Amino acid sequence: MSDDVPPPIPPSSATAQEKFHCPSCGAEATWNPAKQALICGFCGTESPAQLNQKPGGDGEIVEHDLVAALRGMDDRRGWQVERVQVRCQSCQAISVFDPARVGQRCDFCGSSALVPYEEVKDTFRPESLLAFKLSENQVRDAVRQWYGSRWFAPSALGTKAMTDQLKGVYIPYWTFDAQTSANWAAESGYYYYETEYYTDSNGHQQSREVQRIRWEPSFGHLDHFFDDELVCASKGVDRSLLTEVEDFPTNELVPYQAGFLAGWVVERYQIDLLAAAQKSRATMESKLQGLCAAQVPGDTHRGLVVNAEWSGQTFKHILTPVWLLTYDYYGSVYQVLVNGYTGAISGRYPKSWIKILLLVLGILFFIGIVVLMSHR
Repeated sequence: MSDDVPPPIPPSSATAQEKFHCPSCGAEATWNPAKQALICGFCGTESPAQLNQKPGGDGEIVEHDLVAALRGMDDRRGWQVERVQVRCQSCQAISVFDPARVGQRCDFCGSSALVPYEEVKDTFRPESLLAFKLSENQVRDAVRQWYGSRWFAPSALGTKAMTDQLKGVYIPYWTFDAQTSANWAAESGYYYYETEYYTDSNGHQQSREVQRIRWEPSFGHLDHFFDDELVCASKGVDRSLLTEVEDFPTNELVPYQAGFLAGWVVERYQIDLLAAAQKSRATMESKLQGLCAAQVPGDTHRGLVVNAEWSGQTFKHILTPVWLLTYDYYGSVYQVLVNGYTGAISGRYPKSWIKILLLVLGILFFIGIVVLMSHR
């Protein structure tokens, strides 16, 4: 597939909430990462739609007050247009798509076990995002190189793994900011050494240096600002793999416009604001504990207690681009993820027993040579 046309969207996927029509032929235009523009998939015409691609442009990325939001959200709910939602009973991903599309299979795991999903409240709509920067062809080349760098991967993996099933998806995230002002107290430990005398097994008196610790009370203060702490809101993507490609530069977010999503897949968040805020607070508290621990003087410390005040707590709901490759290799399913903005790759792949055997034999041969040489 060329860079000029994005990959087709499976019917069970979540699609952009608004269609953009080609000014020349009237066909649907979709966002093209290679050209960073809306391109007609039928005649190739570049759409004149003006998309704000840089922070600080016509749109504005707003940090919302977290406390106020948790008390009751208002006009930031809803997709603002008609949509259909289904939940996959296999991977639990929730897909949101145009009513004209009929869901057949889950775009995340391929399961056909899809059931209608009715939410209690409308979703928070995303207000900023990172648009796809890497095209399908760029990702294919990167995945092939990644396969080639996996020494234990079968040599035929690139041709047997059906890489033509590559799909682009937008993954939901929450970001959180907070200003902290913390007082801490601990016992600082300072090492010192004393000479200790003892009698060995032969009855001779010996001496040795023994480490001791002198404990002294310590106190301190720390001010720290947490900026854009990320909390993934997806359940459709393997979390351990996503963590490995999770460097999403939030300083490059752009205001949400449906044109960026035109023709691409988007997953509805499944970790709500409250659960995400609690997870983010736990992460920030852990980091704050570490920052205060780094301030404690001495060689070691114990009994660290941190009392923090939190203010300026804000959040955003964002979308981030990920290329998803789920493939079958001789009856086993594997998944590879590619960050659609930075190109970072993580994934699982089959292991070649022949290569593993050769490595083991090589190690045994080396050990044998060392043993032989040591006896000469």
